[in-house]
Amino acid sequence: MASNDRCAVGVMDAFVRAGIEVPGQISIVGYDDSTLAHLVHIDLTTVNQDAAAQARHAVLAAVQRLDEGRKQRLEVVLNPRLVVRGSTGPPPRPEQ
Repeated sequence: MASNDRCAVGVMDAFVRAGIEVPGQISIVGYDDSTLAHLVHIDLTTVNQDAAAQARHAVLAAVQRLDEGRKQRLEVVLNPRLVVRGSTGPPPRPEQ
């Protein structure tokens, strides 16, 4: 798993250039669910962190702080979602 989709695409490219099958021999997962995840030759499995919901909650918190003088910390938990695509698969079978 890479820290973001850009790194995951770079890792995937390095494995493919080395002759390692993605996802046959190795699975790769990114993080961000950026548009880049669809631009590579193998669609990238990635984690979607719902940036739009993050923005909505941040704006709401800022407005509440300005309008209501709210001082306490607002905690919002947003669950990320795994978006399974072509860069992951079952583990390879051991050679016999």
